[in-house]
Amino acid sequence: MKRVLRFGGAVAFLGFASAASAIDGPQIIKENCLLCHSETGQAEAPFTRISQQRKTPEGWQMTINRMKSQRGLHISPEHERVLIKYLADNQGLAPSETAGLRYVLEREPNVVEQDVPEHVAGTCTGCHSSARSGLQRRTQDEWEKLVHFHMGQVPSIEFLAGHRDRPWFQIAVDETSVKLGEGYPFKSKAWDDWKAAPKADLKGDWAMSGFMPDKGEFTATMSVMPSQKDEYVVLINGHYADGSKLSGSGSAKVFTGYEWRAAVVIDGRNVRQVFAASEDGKQLSGRAYLKNDDVMGGSVTAVKADKAATLVSVSPASVKQGATQTLVIAGANLSDKVSLGAGVKVEKVLSQSADRLVVQVKAAANAAMGQRDLKVGDQTLAGAVAVYDSVARVEITPSESIARIGGNGGPIPKQKAIYRAVGYAAGADGKAGTEDDLSLGYLPASWTLKAFDEMAEHDNDLKYAGSIDAKGIFTPGDAGLNPERKMSTNNVGNLAVVGTVKDGADAVSGQAHLMVTVQDFVKELIQ
Repeated sequence: MKRVLRFGGAVAFLGFASAASAIDGPQIIKENCLLCHSETGQAEAPFTRISQQRKTPEGWQMTINRMKSQRGLHISPEHERVLIKYLADNQGLAPSETAGLRYVLEREPNVVEQDVPEHVAGTCTGCHSSARSGLQRRTQDEWEKLVHFHMGQVPSIEFLAGHRDRPWFQIAVDETSVKLGEGYPFKSKAWDDWKAAPKADLKGDWAMSGFMPDKGEFTATMSVMPSQKDEYVVLINGHYADGSKLSGSGSAKVFTGYEWRAAVVIDGRNVRQVFAASEDGKQLSGRAYLKNDDVMGGSVTAVKADKAATLVSVSPASVKQGATQTLVIAGANLSDKVSLGAGVKVEKVLSQSADRLVVQVKAAANAAMGQRDLKVGDQTLAGAVAVYDSVARVEITPSESIARIGGNGGPIPKQKAIYRAVGYAAGADGKAGTEDDLSLGYLPASWTLKAFDEMAEHDNDLKYAGSIDAKGIFTPGDAGLNPERKMSTNNVGNLAVVGTVKDGADAVSGQAHLMVTVQDFVKELIQ
């Protein structure tokens, strides 16, 4: 297991709004790459080194960036865009091959990687996430060449932390490269099947719901209109949870038949969307974040709507016995006939618009506890709303996280950290923290900080490391030396983030660990 605690900063976003090019990918390779690569004369693998790899759009972007910075490649922006599209479409990854690893593409911060392959953990994760290995495919020979590339590019790699106690190069060549070739082979049935499968057209209207840390949850209608093959104009109109409106527009490009990348301006802010389309083209899921502050973002789900009734999500995801609750239902063309089953009465429809339905419901004091299906007209969200008696415990997400000092006149801005509280009711056994606990979804919380341990208390980290606001957004301290601190050290610190949820007269708290550390000087598309 390895924590992935950084994903860099601003992203070179693969290019948008390009006119149709008169030159194709293979011709661009012939005109720009054959000084170092060569043609093989084989239709299935026409170019050495290039034709033996498969990567995501970001992976191919990184390869071209490296060719430009280290190998003297000169290529026009238009040809670069065409080349990335060609390579991602013809030598990409199938949806099943990116599943479970998309967090690194979506730049989700503070991910704790699980089930890292042993051979990767021992040789690769000292510098990279495990997902970086898993998001590429190579021939066995190319995996071995990659090890040799590392030795040539970073000759001191064997002496890095975590490598010194073993013959790193020998293990990497003889064992790791073999395991990588077996686990992530160049040829796969998944890729062959995906290349042969028809690709869905993503034009049309989409019912969307999502979250932005400083704005809260939102619902919207996203209209997608084709501009040219695999490129779209995007219009977004909707509401935030407080009822205020949001609107935006931009452009999107689809790679590999399902990799959605969009640059949109929403209420004056530049936002990036990194989504994956389902294989049938009826769903989009992923993450949206601010262009120059990728921590400031959240998960997004969208369902193809067009003229059909579409149900996407409901918030909040719980109703307390005996209490009245306002539910915001995201979707399109929704009926005002809402049901949550016996014991939960829909008292009134408060508002209805293109992207959402707002209803007031009340749960009877003796309403059966458990997950309820939400029915809106003939649409159903299974297990969407929990009926509960009391909040038994609270978990803070993420449980482990970092933030980075910055600013203060320096070139690297502060990297914030975002927190949310997830509530749980005790299940049938009446005990909190057991397997039958009932998830209540995200709950509103108040936020405080405290020193994580005695050392943090002694160093007064709470005073210097940063602050957290009412929305759960932690902002770290300034970069640079601080003469008020011992030895004029900087404003790093070791803190605990405490989220407290009110439940009637009671208050239930949860805690997460936060390390405030130094700037990240290495910016990569895939960490």
